[in-house]
Amino acid sequence: MTLHCQRKGTSRWAWPHQHCGALGKQANCQSLVSLTLAKNDVPLPLGLRLYLPEAWANDRERRDKVGVPAAIAFRTKWRIALDEIDRLRDGGVRFGTVLADAGYGVCADFRPELTELSLTWAVGISSEQKFYPSNARTRMPRSSHV
Repeated sequence: MTLHCQRKGTSRWAWPHQHCGALGKQANCQSLVSLTLAKNDVPLPLGLRLYLPEAWANDRERRDKVGVPAAIAFRTKWRIALDEIDRLRDGGVRFGTVLADAGYGVCADFRPELTELSLTWAVGISSEQKFYPSNARTRMPRSSHV
């Protein structure tokens, strides 16, 4: 697939302002979901899918201007990643632990789906994210009435 677009810029047709991992900050850029199989120091890219923000997915004029194929619709990054994992597994690819950055780790839907697929996983988390042990319990506070 070849996309004709600006990587960076201020024109109406520039790619949207979103997180750019290569720059480590927000920028007008393309965003991709990639799956890489690695053993020791040897990475092998197996999947690379374009992430199209929802505002772009619904803007036909903008999509046509930069050449986004009609088949690409809005899907969340974590859903794209899970679909790619399913595609690879269906193709007979075997792998060990799934690793993902905090962009996926903060997603409350992504982690349980990995577990449901019986995959071992480790994901990054943000410093603001709170976790509790699976056996944590809640209880109502005692009444302050005497």
